[in-house]
Amino acid sequence: MKLKRLKVLSTNEIEAIHNSTVKLLSNIGIKVESPEARDIFLRNGAELDKTEQGNFIKITEDIFNEAIKKVPKSFSIYGPDGSNQTKINTSNSIFSTFGAAVNIFEPTRKKKIRRSKLEDAVKHIQVVNSLENISCCHLDIWPYDVPFMELHCHTLREWAKNSFKPYGMSCYGRTASLDMINIASLIVGGKEELIKKPRLIGVFNPTSPLTLPHLLLNGLIVFAKYGQPFNICSAASAGSTAPVTLGGLLVQTNAEVLSSIILTQLINPGTPVLYGSTNTIMDPQTGNSAYGSMEMGLISIAAAQLAHFYGIPSKGSGALTDSKMFDIQNGYERVLTLMCAANAGHNYITCAGTYETSLSAALELLVIDNDIIGSIKRGIKGIRLDNEALAIDQILRAAETGKNFLTMKHTVKNVRKEIFVPKISNRERRTSWIREGSLDIMANAKRKVDSLIKSYKRPELDLEIEKKIKEYTKKVASRTLEDYRRSEGMEDKNTSIEIGGINLENQ
Repeated sequence: MKLKRLKVLSTNEIEAIHNSTVKLLSNIGIKVESPEARDIFLRNGAELDKTEQGNFIKITEDIFNEAIKKVPKSFSIYGPDGSNQTKINTSNSIFSTFGAAVNIFEPTRKKKIRRSKLEDAVKHIQVVNSLENISCCHLDIWPYDVPFMELHCHTLREWAKNSFKPYGMSCYGRTASLDMINIASLIVGGKEELIKKPRLIGVFNPTSPLTLPHLLLNGLIVFAKYGQPFNICSAASAGSTAPVTLGGLLVQTNAEVLSSIILTQLINPGTPVLYGSTNTIMDPQTGNSAYGSMEMGLISIAAAQLAHFYGIPSKGSGALTDSKMFDIQNGYERVLTLMCAANAGHNYITCAGTYETSLSAALELLVIDNDIIGSIKRGIKGIRLDNEALAIDQILRAAETGKNFLTMKHTVKNVRKEIFVPKISNRERRTSWIREGSLDIMANAKRKVDSLIKSYKRPELDLEIEKKIKEYTKKVASRTLEDYRRSEGMEDKNTSIEIGGINLENQ
């Protein structure tokens, strides 16, 4: 039988979190920074409470319940050409990458890292597309050699030129999100095709505590109108941006995620969403977020239970580590967090390719994580106990003949069904290992990455489409910061425009 899902909350405890969330949203509300988003809430019966801290939207239980009912329990995303369908629902688990890292592993440098470039993001896409256990990639490596205002144009073009799999990116503003929709429509053959077969996953992160940020809300509205799926994911830290008690964090982030999900359904009922969690704790000794902690694993398990309580596909995170090296800490934290997410039954698991609290990425980690994912998927399958698996006849034959099972047809037929064979881990005897160069796992992974990139066969992007994308990118490059502010409704120069810690005033 398959492994049972991990649980850390009883039914009564889930109800307590739910009831506290409803009370929080109806009595205190959620701070909504975008006027357009506030208007959508208000037109649908929510109340506005203006305070010194900002504009809070109070969501009644009736609005809450009606909106949550409209969330689809399953949906599909596709590669650029409309093939490579990836199905996401509340019962399966698919695995994707995690980012966006600002550094890339570079062993020749003193610090072993350097700032990442577009070339690194392209190689990342190519490696992901070569791995059987990773179904989707995102803007996981930040290309610092590309102007921020044009970043989405360049990365989408490279996705279309290099990927067979779906793609995810933060919906950072109305302007950029409309650009993404327009460019994706050029690639796939029109907006109707994009709506019919979504290719993109928008990433929306509430700001803890209890704030839905202006720019991301503007982008969320665009993506929802065009029916592109969302990963709506809080990233609170217990003890700093959320209560230090994990129960309090769960109430707060449940309110943040569900209020965002409710907004998507008010905009476009049936918009596909993921109930996401990248919530963790603040390490009391350093003040840093602790991605590789057991508490992050516990929060992840609870988030899966809450998502499934509402009938919404869940997104969890794994293969996370705070280590700055490829050491034992890196390994055990990766497996700890990924096993928690996978065994909790998360349906979309972002988990591959990063380290150092996801500030740094390594292509080698992609192929290592691909092996870890394969091993964990094998574990989830559990132990088969049908007549063929019980193998009574084979045991009897071995007893009667004195032979082992190696040459039996039963072994040949079932070996791949029963035994996961990793591609990077070394299981040879020491003598063989020495003879082949005494390579550690990173050296094996580097060899594999080089081979995958060298042999990679890219999809063919129509030259006319690529030309149109380049022309569109030139238009984007001609915009000024004032144009951007005007489009986003942020003309007040005292309001800084920051995305992912990057201040656009300094670009």
